[in-house]
Amino acid sequence: MNMNVFKVDISTPQKSWTFENVVSCSAPGKKGNFQVLFNHAPLISQLETGEIKIQIAEKTTYFATGGGFLEVNNNNVTLVLESCEEASEIDVERARKAAERARKRLSSRSEGIDIARAEAALARALNRLRVAMKIGLSSE
Repeated sequence: MNMNVFKVDISTPQKSWTFENVVSCSAPGKKGNFQVLFNHAPLISQLETGEIKIQIAEKTTYFATGGGFLEVNNNNVTLVLESCEEASEIDVERARKAAERARKRLSSRSEGIDIARAEAALARALNRLRVAMKIGLSSE
């Protein structure tokens, strides 16, 4: 058994996950993606919309996140996230519809449209589709 492993806890307002014997954890930092390995230096990082990747031996689990925070301390990684969906649980059709709604809002540019909110909604929907593709759920 590989002794160079650590623990990852993911918490959202809706759900939590715990992973033991993690070999690596990748996350979408505010200044770019980064990877945490065994004995990583203590760290607190803000996360953006993107992909979280958890590697345990030969198994990789992907998540789509809307952002939050990550802390590394003594081979424990804690992610506190606004939203997080495991790739296998992503509703691809719902994500496609959300992306289309956001695109329509952005293309209409009608008064009263919150452009930043529509752009964020589009980014989240496209991220969910990209993560779903990792396990073959989506072809977009």
